[in-house]
Amino acid sequence: MSTDETVHEAVEALQQLGLKEYEARCFVGLSQVEAGTAKKLSEMTEVPRTRVYDAIRVLEAQGLVEIQHSSPQQFRAVPLDEATETLRDQYEARVERLHDALDTVEIVKDGDEEPVQQVWAMTGNDGIENRTEELIQTATEEVVLVIGDESLLTEDLIATLNEVGDGVRLLVGALTESLQERIQTAVPDATTFISGLEWLHGEAAAEDETAIGRLLLVDRSTILVSSIMPGTKVEQAIFGGGFGNGLVVIARRLMAQGLLTERDPAP
Repeated sequence: MSTDETVHEAVEALQQLGLKEYEARCFVGLSQVEAGTAKKLSEMTEVPRTRVYDAIRVLEAQGLVEIQHSSPQQFRAVPLDEATETLRDQYEARVERLHDALDTVEIVKDGDEEPVQQVWAMTGNDGIENRTEELIQTATEEVVLVIGDESLLTEDLIATLNEVGDGVRLLVGALTESLQERIQTAVPDATTFISGLEWLHGEAAAEDETAIGRLLLVDRSTILVSSIMPGTKVEQAIFGGGFGNGLVVIARRLMAQGLLTERDPAP
């Protein structure tokens, strides 16, 4: 990655964390030098000189930049570790504030009876992983999870699986022996198995074919199924709950193909 590409990526990341473009450019510019004047910073970042001062004031207020009141003034970025910690604290504070605000919002009910069976869709690996972990945490009897892609066996998912209660049956399947071994090592209390889902996603699958991501069944009533789109590698999922016993039995037996019969209790 070239310097220009690296600078652009850093500026974009800072904007996503809440800085405006000129502020992000100035901070990245100062991160490239020991110190700089407004003139030097303007030349480096292509931020108008008059706007440099505005950006510096904001960055100083956020604890990201220090000012030497000389003539002309000198500016420098705080050390990288300190800056990232400050930005992390600010971001987490905003997320906490959002959570607290939304948590107190009154839920408006329309009075209509909700259907017993619901199916919803969502997109994005982070959101789907969070939903997977939340569903697992609600389990009181059984979790059946089939992992179709090794990249989905994250540290967070491993931690969630290891926190499943002693009274909850935990069955985790994989499509390959190597992944099964990883799961067994990472989650020793789980019953692992090779799932018979090769017909959905085998090693010979073409690159342009949609790959199965994860299949989850919690307490035989809540189902989540995800796929990984070819090319973009974006994960998409559908999930729902309140399904009739017939569908749940079929889903469970399909997902648990590979388990010994005695380990596959009757519904």
